Amino acid sequence: MAELPFLRRMARGVPIAIAAIALIASAPVHAASRTQILGAMKRATTFMVETVSTNGGYVWSYLPDKSRRWGELEATPSMIWVQPPGTATMGNLFLDAYHASGDEYYYAAAEKAAAALIWGERPDGGWNYFIDFAGPAATRHWYDTIGSNAWRMEEFQHYWGNATFDDDGTSEAMQFLLRLYVEKRDPKYRPAVDKAIRFVLASQYANGGWPQRWPLKHEFVHHGLADYTSYITFNDDVTAKNVEFLLLCYRALGDERLLDAVRRGMNVYLQAQQAAPQPGWALQYTPDDMRPAAARSYEPRALATHATAQAVEQLFRFYRLTGDPRYLARVPEALDWLESTRTPVEVAKGPNIYPTFIEIGTGKPLYLHRRGSNVVNGEYYADHDPAATLGHYSSFRTIDVPALRAEYARLKVLPQAELAQESPLLSSAPLPLPRYFVNGSEKASDLNLDRRRSSADALVKGLNSQGWWPTELTATSHPYSGDGSPEVVPGDYRSTRVGDATDTSPYPDPKPVIGISTGTYIVKMAELIRALDDAR
Repeated sequence: MAELPFLRRMARGVPIAIAAIALIASAPVHAASRTQILGAMKRATTFMVETVSTNGGYVWSYLPDKSRRWGELEATPSMIWVQPPGTATMGNLFLDAYHASGDEYYYAAAEKAAAALIWGERPDGGWNYFIDFAGPAATRHWYDTIGSNAWRMEEFQHYWGNATFDDDGTSEAMQFLLRLYVEKRDPKYRPAVDKAIRFVLASQYANGGWPQRWPLKHEFVHHGLADYTSYITFNDDVTAKNVEFLLLCYRALGDERLLDAVRRGMNVYLQAQQAAPQPGWALQYTPDDMRPAAARSYEPRALATHATAQAVEQLFRFYRLTGDPRYLARVPEALDWLESTRTPVEVAKGPNIYPTFIEIGTGKPLYLHRRGSNVVNGEYYADHDPAATLGHYSSFRTIDVPALRAEYARLKVLPQAELAQESPLLSSAPLPLPRYFVNGSEKASDLNLDRRRSSADALVKGLNSQGWWPTELTATSHPYSGDGSPEVVPGDYRSTRVGDATDTSPYPDPKPVIGISTGTYIVKMAELIRALDDAR
């Protein structure tokens, strides 16, 4: 699974649906002609649509014979993945290709992806991480086997039967359907867009925040912790992505009724910032009293340095949208506090290293550990010892505080007229949706792909005779072989990504095989689209 997202996927503060695909280095001059580029794009897309897809949808990677396939966990042949880089990512890529080429084949491919997503939308709106066309019984069986035995993947260990805002799946699906409707104003897509809008509005708390899952459930009491899915969630930019979607709807549809929800969604960031002497943010909060709360068993009740940095970036974005000085007012104290938490030199393994979690009250770093060998006998815990921390969820983060200070200083003196040029809230004229959604800078690193941009000529030549780009699937997983044992299997699993042979969590493959990667297709196609634009 070359595209396993060990890093967070979305670039911060970018008002578009997908922020990360095209690679960051400058492209060399390409020798391929426009005809060759269009031909390669069409061959690759035809293979994905007509050979790989399941009812118009996709998972993340496949063995060449499709005998095994994966999303974030191993999938069955009847499943497609919503979570990026999945079906909605592909839909956005198809629309990008349609804009670049004018070929109706890509629009038809986008419609197929939309049909798959609409089929799998939850009754109240929104999506789960995946869709299983085999129905509810097959979904429950997957959760009872593969999902429940993924030791470190606690979000998959229980089937809530509702929708999730986690990991951008619902957000990206909603944005794609909005974009597809706007493309030709085809009325058959308007109900899906309206349902998505109702879902976001209905799930928003009065104070402006959103839960991780909705409709609310409280049933998964795990490892002595309460069900965290009803908590107001900042992790993975849940709140920010919902604000972004509503703003896109306002831009595209002109519905001013959405603006109250937008403003409340932005203002909940102000409410969530803690008082001195710890003016940072947590990953999630109890909705009634806005107190920091625990989530998964390796996400303790604590302040989070990366969440604080991301919250500051969102406040910058909200200031650019509104010009409201409240969004900058407490940034300096947040950055001062953040700087005070920097990891000591004797512990840090590089510059700008910060502990992930800071204990509330004491200000001490909390480091993450586990013991045991599988989901049955295993246990996560946090303490003040930086030795032998988790391998799959880092106890340390790299944060560029000087860059945040520089952006704060820049925004403080930025003329209001400049803000109005790019803000749908301040602009005197409607702002159209971006031409391309799959265009940014982080996707390649998130997918463990080569960060160097390839020439169009190399991309054309790299496509194999079947129409796909061969990719090393750098991650794999143990097939489900039965539930974990209460007895600990000998071995040191403290810092590994996977436990014993019953753990279905993905892990780096020491001998990666060549396979079909949805993420590779997305990256390569985005580069070819850029090459088409460059060649105009």
